[in-house]
Amino acid sequence: MFSPRALKSASSLMCRGFFTGQMCRQGKAPDMAEGNTFLLVSNVRNRLREIVGASTNWKDHQQALAERASLSQNLAKSQDELPAKTMKDSAIEAHLPLGTQPALREKYLNYHNSVRFGRILEDLDSLAVLICYSHTWNKELKRSPLSIVTALVDKIDMRKNIIYPDCDIKFTGHVTWVGKTSIEAKMHMSQYHDGAYTDVLDATFVMVARDPENKRAAFINPLKLESPEEEAIFQQGEINKMRRVELSTASLLKVAPTAEERTLVHSLFLNTLDTRRMSFRGRILPPNSVWMEDAKLKGLEICHPEERNIFNRIFGGFLMRKAYELGRANACAFAGCRPTVVAVDDILFRKPVEIGSLLLLSSQVCYTEGMYVQVRVHSEVLDPLTQQHNTTNVFHFTFRLEKDVPAVVPQSYGESMLYLDGKRHFDGTMRNHC
Repeated sequence: MFSPRALKSASSLMCRGFFTGQMCRQGKAPDMAEGNTFLLVSNVRNRLREIVGASTNWKDHQQALAERASLSQNLAKSQDELPAKTMKDSAIEAHLPLGTQPALREKYLNYHNSVRFGRILEDLDSLAVLICYSHTWNKELKRSPLSIVTALVDKIDMRKNIIYPDCDIKFTGHVTWVGKTSIEAKMHMSQYHDGAYTDVLDATFVMVARDPENKRAAFINPLKLESPEEEAIFQQGEINKMRRVELSTASLLKVAPTAEERTLVHSLFLNTLDTRRMSFRGRILPPNSVWMEDAKLKGLEICHPEERNIFNRIFGGFLMRKAYELGRANACAFAGCRPTVVAVDDILFRKPVEIGSLLLLSSQVCYTEGMYVQVRVHSEVLDPLTQQHNTTNVFHFTFRLEKDVPAVVPQSYGESMLYLDGKRHFDGTMRNHC
């Protein structure tokens, strides 16, 4: 979802649909109903605000929300009422000209003279929202009654370790699967270097459509498939959906570990026993190992209006950036060397984060293998008046280090479950990269 700050500072990120090849003049955004043409992101931001009726001033947000409530009458009562859209209707190409516009680099540059991956996460989240609004846009309505929000970052797989801070970046993407109220959008990022574009990453986001007040689900346009290639893409979306259902069913928060996993946990436990004491209470740390309790890092964010999205809640891309930066710092402090992100997967957006919330971030190295570290970041909001904690997101990151890293060792049963969950995510990432 779009953050005013993120969009304002990325005013030169340009978006183009595949329907037309005409360049629009800067400062004049074309109507989305006329097809997706070239746009500056600053114009996209303004157009999105027009689409949902969002206010540009925080002080007017309550009035804007009240006005959006009246749009509920424009919602479809069933998916059959909505016209089918094609993949081309949502296809977008976006350029981030870091090479041709040096003034942009300051926002994206890190101290290693590379690109801040957290900023890329923000851009991907913004583009996913734009792709989905392109799919659902109704030219007969002045404002969209839909509130499209990020439900899940299914996976982001890196194809290249280095992102150059002085070379142009290109994003492409479109809707690949549609349910009744949810949409899958895939995006690809490449970078121009040595005279050609090379692959950097592939990303899959799942968005959901809600009513104008973001209280209940809303129907979206079905997807019309026009070729065998598109049918294969859609089928992959069905496979992704089934995989997510299977993973949720097998979650360690719901069912016991497998027999193989129980054996692994018991082996880890036995390796920490002090054989001289003949006691289950005497625990010692094996060589080249670190207790999980000592592999944590925590952070706190105060959620200001500056980081709000077009629905006046905290921008999902901002949450991803903060979680990634904490997780990366955790991996760096744990291993004592510079980590490189390999994959991001299974980022679940459980609850929206309200403006003014205290956001608590807790990062944990939960699994290691060779030169790899699996990090889990848990985020929750704290109500300082009631002292209630509510989980909002769980993030999973896989990093590669410059050397072999120590083993991380659980002590409690809860830590053992974190260890197994981390191993599951790591194994899944490695399968995708084989």
